[in-house]
Amino acid sequence: MNVFLCQMPPFFFLLFIVAYAVAASSEKREVMFSWNIILGCLVSWSYFLLLRIFDEHKDYLIDCENHPQRVLQRGLITLKHLKIVGAGCIALQLFGSMAIDGGIGGTTLAWVFLFIWTCLMGKEFFIGQWLNQYLTWYAISHMLVMPLIIWWLANIAVPGVTLSIPMQILMLLSFTAGFIFEITRKFKGPDEDRKEVPTYSSIYGIKTVFIVLVVLISVMLLIQLWLIMATIGNLPFLSLISLVIFYILSLYQLRSFLRHPCVRNRKRNEAIVGLYMAVGYLVCAITIFTAINV
Repeated sequence: MNVFLCQMPPFFFLLFIVAYAVAASSEKREVMFSWNIILGCLVSWSYFLLLRIFDEHKDYLIDCENHPQRVLQRGLITLKHLKIVGAGCIALQLFGSMAIDGGIGGTTLAWVFLFIWTCLMGKEFFIGQWLNQYLTWYAISHMLVMPLIIWWLANIAVPGVTLSIPMQILMLLSFTAGFIFEITRKFKGPDEDRKEVPTYSSIYGIKTVFIVLVVLISVMLLIQLWLIMATIGNLPFLSLISLVIFYILSLYQLRSFLRHPCVRNRKRNEAIVGLYMAVGYLVCAITIFTAINV
């Protein structure tokens, strides 16, 4: 998931915007442009960049063996360079959170909890050998960071926001969406599967993973609809149609991969499912903002 997020800047902007929309609606705040929005987009981007940096350190030796062609493994950049960038990301997030609070408050504490979980992820919760044998538990433990991200971003957008029902639904949506993309990313065909790099398809079989993804993507659609209903009290027809169209496209592409599990279709899986995630957040944000401004 981190690769996708770091290569698509609009995605982490959308993550902040939808957190802002839900938080503003829940607290009945007026929606207006402010420096909080700029800061929120910047820190959201910096956090996912930090996640990527943590991953590069954690997987460096493995990637040297399995992916020697990558920029870091070729020596074009070094781990020291990444540490400097990572320190800058941490400073931006910490001081940005403190600026929102005017000291240490809810936003800063939300970031502290998020950062602690991030550090535990970087160390694979000190049970890395076990986690790498059980990909499902690995994904769950790492995707639990998504609700923490949403809570932190919501506090940046609307300081003092409460943990309302819509906010809890958005947290659930972020976890589900992240989990889906993580599975999709490791859903490969026989020509890509290697014993030294376990994937969901190599462990559970292509058909089983396909069924799991169909169920999870269907659940994600229901959560998206639930979020809109819980936040604004109704479900606009255009929002429903937009979500359903990309839902169908995702299932169609996954079905294509099941029939022809090749590299090209695997890349299309990531692109279509990733696009559905982004469109889903965008539709939710636009729908909620529109209702607020009426």
